[in-house]
Order: sequence, then C-alpha cells, then structure tokens
Amino acid sequence: MQRYIHFADTVSAWFGKAFAWCVVLMTLAVSYEVVVRYAFRAPTVWAFDLTYIMYGTLFMMAGAYTLSRDGHVRGDFLYRLWSERTQAKVELVLYFLFFFPGVLALIFAGWKYASRSWRYLEVSNMSPANVPIYQFKTVIIAAGILLVMQGIAQVFRCIITIRTGEWPPHAQDVQELEEILQKEGAEALRHGSEAVDIVEPKEPRR
Repeated sequence: MQRYIHFADTVSAWFGKAFAWCVVLMTLAVSYEVVVRYAFRAPTVWAFDLTYIMYGTLFMMAGAYTLSRDGHVRGDFLYRLWSERTQAKVELVLYFLFFFPGVLALIFAGWKYASRSWRYLEVSNMSPANVPIYQFKTVIIAAGILLVMQGIAQVFRCIITIRTGEWPPHAQDVQELEEILQKEGAEALRHGSEAVDIVEPKEPRR
C-alpha cells in the first residue's frame, strides 16, 4: 500500500506541476489583451476563450495533486476533535459514499461530452475566433482518471491509519501563504521580547 501511495502521489504531483504552467499562459494572454485593447484600440477575439480554457484545465488537472497534498478544504469543526482512527474510518466511508460515485459520474459524463465534441470538432461559441474546445473537454476524462487513482491512494491511507493510529505523512512541497505568515509572526513575537543592549564605544578623551 505504501508503494502505491508513493506512486499515485508522484503521478498526481507531476501532472499538477506540469499543468501549473497554464497560469503563465493565461497571464500572458490577459496581459497582451489589456495592452492591445487599451493602448492600441485593437482587442483580440481569442483572449477570453484562452483564459477560461487555461483556467479550467488548471483547475481540473490540479485536483488530484491537491488531494495528494491534503490541500482540499475540509469542514473540520468536528473532524479535528476526533482521534486519527475515527477520522480515517469516517473518511473511508465517505470516499465510497460520495467521492468515487461522483468522480466516476464525472468520467462517464466527460466521455459523452468529449466523444460528441470530437465527432464534429467543436469550437467555442463565446467569441468569433472559433477556438477549438474538443481537446479541452477531454481534460474532464483525464482529471477524473487521476482523481480515481489518487482516491485509491487515500483509501489506503485510511486503512493504514486505522491499523496504526497515525496518518501517513503527505508530501509537503507547497506551503500555504497563511501558514508562512503565521510562522513569521510567531517568530517575530518570540524574538520581540528579547532585550538587546547595544553598547556604543566611547570616544577617547583628549
């Protein structure tokens, strides 16, 4: 189980970091649009399409990566009060009740949408640029497959925790800005109470 968890975490991280570059493409497209629209009075017809395609792709393909890092939002006002074994038992049940049915529905629906879109090479109707979007709908299937693979790893994490009483550690290659600021604030408070005496050298008498 540990070996599969490591494999799934690695694959999810690779795809998440690879598709993170969509942010750069989206930023460049929006920046270019702003410049040509307001400086040269020549707005593009494709910037909006590219923006939502890049953002949607990033959002979908980063889901498994975020799950592997335990980064999804959790309503933990009760969850945090439970023992780790209880947390794992509840999560295990919820994965089978909600997570896997939902993700499998996403894959089947995505397959229907993508196959139909590929048949007639669908283009966007949001602008006159006719930007192709059939490849974008294929992302739905890919994201669902990654989520299923990572979900199995999370189930294994639950089983290990039920057996040992401790959660297997998640890889920590990204840290929330809020956590960094809290650490810096705590460090500043800890050192702020320390008095530092600075002794200035006296000038020699003449």
